[in-house]
Amino acid sequence: MTQIQKNSPQENFSKIFISQSEEDTRRYGEELAKELKPGDVLALSGDLGAGKTALTKAIAKGLGIDDMIQSPTFTIVREYHSGRLPLYHFDLYRLGDEDELFEIGFEEYLYGQGVCVAEWANLFDDLFPEHTIRIHIEYGETETQRIYKRI
Repeated sequence: MTQIQKNSPQENFSKIFISQSEEDTRRYGEELAKELKPGDVLALSGDLGAGKTALTKAIAKGLGIDDMIQSPTFTIVREYHSGRLPLYHFDLYRLGDEDELFEIGFEEYLYGQGVCVAEWANLFDDLFPEHTIRIHIEYGETETQRIYKRI
């Protein structure tokens, strides 16, 4: 794992993290999960295939969720309750407008007792609370390299 640009001592992971492999991504997500508490929200953005779902799977594993994590592309949200915290996994890619989110109780999820992870969050960025952890994922220089930027 390669890490650069360390944050203040209060923050336990880098603003920029470069993953060289799926294993690096798994460790990054698991470490991130250790810091999560009820009501935390993660907004993921990045190109198609950049690794948003892979990171979500790693976060779920770090939360102790053993269920198979699948992208909620057609269901908007999938709920997982088998870990130390519930995980609410959103995919906002196919949404037509924000009303669809509110119809499924989006605000209750955001301010609930679980952790929300939203893929394609940049499409509805203004709907997320101020405390949201935003992570943009970019392709790196090699096929397996990914760059995770906290923005």
